[in-house]
This record gives sequence, structure tokens and C-alpha cells, in this order.
Amino acid sequence: MEHNVGPMDALARLLGGAVLGSAALATLAGYGGGPSALTPALGVGALLLLASGAMNTCGVYRVLGVDTT
Repeated sequence: MEHNVGPMDALARLLGGAVLGSAALATLAGYGGGPSALTPALGVGALLLLASGAMNTCGVYRVLGVDTT
């Protein structure tokens, strides 16, 4: 796959994924303020951000023709 996510964008995605993942784990453990039904959405969002940041590729960017490299 061709890279379409630049270094700053990738860093933001990795940090955002870490924050969402932490929020998912906190909610799962009962420490988060949100409903427990929110945990899967937070977890999936975290995985998507972490994967796109690590691989420097974003499917949505590809469809929209965006390239931040």
C-alpha cells in the first residue's frame, strides 16, 4: 500500500489511539465516566487510529484523495 499519512499526522493518530485505548480500558474497568456500552467503540477507534498511524496509510484519505506526506 502506498503511504498517504505524513509524520505529524501519524504521530497524532498514534497519540489519539493511545488516549482512546486508555479510555476504553478505564471504562471497561469501571473507572471511566461513560457507559460501558461505549467501550467497544472506543476500542475499535483506538485500533483503527493505531493501525493507520503505524502503517502510514488511511483508507478514508485514499478515497478522498488526501495525502499528508
